[in-house]
Amino acid sequence: MPTPTATTTVLYCSDPLDERRVDAHFAAEARQLRAAGGIVLLVDHDTLLAGDPERAVARVPDGAGAVWYRGWMVPAHRYAELDAALRRRGGELAVTPDAYRRAHELPGWYGTFAGLTPVSRWLPTAPGRTPDPGRLASLAAGLPPGAAVVKDYVKSRKHEWGEACYVPDLADPAALHRVVARFVELQDDFLAGGVVLRAFETFVAPEATAAEVRVWWRDAVPRLVTAHPDSPVAEVPAPDLAPVRAAVEALGCPFVTTDLALRADGVWRVVEVGDGQVSDLHRDADPALFVSLLTADRAPLCTPSASGTTPA
Repeated sequence: MPTPTATTTVLYCSDPLDERRVDAHFAAEARQLRAAGGIVLLVDHDTLLAGDPERAVARVPDGAGAVWYRGWMVPAHRYAELDAALRRRGGELAVTPDAYRRAHELPGWYGTFAGLTPVSRWLPTAPGRTPDPGRLASLAAGLPPGAAVVKDYVKSRKHEWGEACYVPDLADPAALHRVVARFVELQDDFLAGGVVLRAFETFVAPEATAAEVRVWWRDAVPRLVTAHPDSPVAEVPAPDLAPVRAAVEALGCPFVTTDLALRADGVWRVVEVGDGQVSDLHRDADPALFVSLLTADRAPLCTPSASGTTPA
């Protein structure tokens, strides 16, 4: 692992059953961070989501300085509250609330990646409120004819594909409204920002490799390539990153993930963009290489191989 250029401090979610420990999902990363000379601090994720950021950061010492957040997803307004609470204690988040929202929510990144990702349109809406059929039909009119997928500003429900994600034909307003309504119902209070429609594109998986590739960018440099966390295999193909790098640079966020898939016509497409702090690792990815993203200014681009994770 590269030697840290300065002490790196990371604010991890604490274990819901023991606030003195790192959440088990991130424990291996935290051990690697300590081994690299970094500092591990803890935040109570549940308390933060409940709207009490001061109590959520009660275990963070005063004067912590710049810290990375690493943990479960946080709504953008709660992330801003976390940053404000840290600033009152002499700390701050390394990724500003504005940069976090820009990378985390589709309306923030879509314009920058518009030529690289499926055509998308969105409607702001509150949790539990399904837009009426007329508004959805107007939204669908901005997409190419054919199929679409439904999501909110952050997440889809792809595991309920036919029920709450896939719309076979945008020209069928009843089906569109039915799928969107079910999506809104299932998202419940976790609906983020509003409803998004994205044009459906057919993707293919290169033989014996992951169907989606997650690229981790630090300061617009691709530092790690892994399989998407949902992939049953860890082996990844080598996507063309040149056009994606230009878009990541234009986005101007310090720690970004891009999920790429190969369209049936052989073109690599960006299917999702996210803030790296709340992006999950594939179970077979090496946590030491992830930690090197935060502890070292520069490191070689690495991709998983059949025998582990090795430099590309």
